[in-house]
Amino acid sequence: MRRMIQWMAWAPMLLLVAVLLLQGCATTGRQNMPTPGRMPRIALVLGGGASRGFAHVGVLRVFEQEKIPIDLIVGTSVGSLIGAIYAANPNSFELEWLAFELEKEDIFDFSLFSSRTGPVKGDKLAKFVASHVKVKTIEEMKIPFCAVACDLNTGEPVVFERGPAELAVRASSSIPGIFTPLSYNNRLLIDGGVLGSIAPETARARGADLVIAVNIGKAITNYETGNVVSITLQAIDIMGYQIDHFKNKEADIVIEPEVGSVGTMDFSKKKELMLAGITAAEQALPAIRQAIADFCATHPAR
Repeated sequence: MRRMIQWMAWAPMLLLVAVLLLQGCATTGRQNMPTPGRMPRIALVLGGGASRGFAHVGVLRVFEQEKIPIDLIVGTSVGSLIGAIYAANPNSFELEWLAFELEKEDIFDFSLFSSRTGPVKGDKLAKFVASHVKVKTIEEMKIPFCAVACDLNTGEPVVFERGPAELAVRASSSIPGIFTPLSYNNRLLIDGGVLGSIAPETARARGADLVIAVNIGKAITNYETGNVVSITLQAIDIMGYQIDHFKNKEADIVIEPEVGSVGTMDFSKKKELMLAGITAAEQALPAIRQAIADFCATHPAR
């Protein structure tokens, strides 16, 4: 009888130990299971939009903080400027610091002598890129990068994926009628934005599985068009807006910061633009994570 009482006293404890052991085995089994599928190759496509490009800085901050991998950056116009700086040195804190210091005078060098082909020579922009991109060539960048320009004479896209970053950004940002076109390899090159402010097709052609585009040309209403510069920028914005209706469909996810209230040459609202980029990127996070999960679930690991 005494032994039976002792057994009854120990039985609940033994049962608890058995359950814990079984749970431990089950947990170990789950942890040892391989992760299904492979990660997609993710391209971040940064669009054009002059000063509204400060929103790209906010987007990059969120990607970095949330550890969303970036395997390729494709930049058009100001997107090529922000993209080149970050691809060479993926540090959003340093990028923000530089962005807050950047003023129009750092990249626009107006000259009467070059006004026949564009009042801005482009030398300042090239020097700015050369001094702030921390590698000598695109090939050395920590994140693969390319910039999209356009051949003025043929209308063909010209994609820079090697060579000096300052030439790539200078070509991609050469707004027609404002910047003097860049003469390079027997071609006259202008802003890639005339082909659309984003270039998801360029990312796709370079092997991207998941294309995330940041379009900063969502709203185009602008009543500040009192000079040739603002008129030209507004005309390009209108053209890009129409083209992007089709190009947006070529991206898997489109992030559209609310930047329409800021003029394309307004450098006084950097903080607001960066915050708009942060907000839009955070709102896109669930869709981005779902797209990554869906890809992994349907693509076996190599």
